[in-house]
Amino acid sequence: MPGTETDPARERLRRWRLVLGGDTADGTGCALSGRDAAMDGALAALYGEGDGPRADRDRSAGLGASAPSVARWLGDIRAYFPSSVVQVMQRDAIDRLGLATLLLEPEVLEAVEADVHLVGTLLSLDKAMPETTKQTARAVVRRVVEDLEKRLAIRARATLTGALDRSARVNRPRHHDIDWNRTIAANLKHYLPEHRTVVPERLIGYGRASRSVRKEVVLCVDQSGSMAASVVYASVFGAVLASMRSIDTRFVVFDTAVVDLTDRLDDPVDVLFGTRLGGGTDINRALAYCQARITRPAETVVVLISDLYEGGIRDEMLKRVAAMRASGVQFVTLLALSDEGAPAYDREHAAAFAALGAPAFACTPDLFPEVMAAAIEKRPLPIPDAA
Repeated sequence: MPGTETDPARERLRRWRLVLGGDTADGTGCALSGRDAAMDGALAALYGEGDGPRADRDRSAGLGASAPSVARWLGDIRAYFPSSVVQVMQRDAIDRLGLATLLLEPEVLEAVEADVHLVGTLLSLDKAMPETTKQTARAVVRRVVEDLEKRLAIRARATLTGALDRSARVNRPRHHDIDWNRTIAANLKHYLPEHRTVVPERLIGYGRASRSVRKEVVLCVDQSGSMAASVVYASVFGAVLASMRSIDTRFVVFDTAVVDLTDRLDDPVDVLFGTRLGGGTDINRALAYCQARITRPAETVVVLISDLYEGGIRDEMLKRVAAMRASGVQFVTLLALSDEGAPAYDREHAAAFAALGAPAFACTPDLFPEVMAAAIEKRPLPIPDAA
């Protein structure tokens, strides 16, 4: 009915009023009250001109620059908006209004809606973080990591176990190693109706993956500031891979220095707090470190996760990639491992990698198990169309 809260025209005006922010020229003529007014206040504190939950300047209205004020605002937006919107608003508050320093306060950390981007921000602040805050920050990071593991680990293990089994199959198996289901399927064209039997001209068998076809995976992760989300996801997948007995996993992070965090893979939170987001990039040095530790090239997959902005020796970097490829290493280049798609990246280097047989593309966490399975089985990588 016209004039009621369910009136479509009135609802459109209400929504436009919330979007436009109530400026005198918004043209809606719509007044807000109750919960709508509170939502509008929370939005104005962040997006209103000159206002915001900011630590580094005075404002004409709103929250003040104190941690308690910001914590109250964080609680308000969690009450009024769904989680996905809250995460966007938090990110805007951190990026646009300089709130990163207030994340060093325990009461603020306890109020935030934790996500991958927040974890990246906390990791970048780790060195400046007071001891009183580190325990709270670690709890926030652990909550995000555990949620990611629940979402990603089961499918990753199932996909990779299947790939390992397939890559371990042999065509001249001993009798006890014959995979009869696959052998029969592969020889159905040799069925003899008069004998009601299949003649198995080609035998397919299980390999002994635990000994002879154990795979080695090296995750080589750029920890420059733009790669924060990729570092978070890579640490989770590193822990998943390390938990699989048929895979030897090495986890290396780099900027201008190289740090091997393999011994921390039993806890991805320890891996994350062992990183140092920011700084320069020396891909060549990182690849040199990884290359020196490859003992079985034909059974090794190297995954370089980087935007390829090289600060080291470009020609040496490309020579290392070519040498690893020539030795039998499966080389995978990911411009990002995140839900956001490809960041800014060095297109010239990406083209050079592709020419060496290591095409560079952005990969979502959901696609990563399929990419790894293809690399393990030495088949073409499932590169997204957008790449």
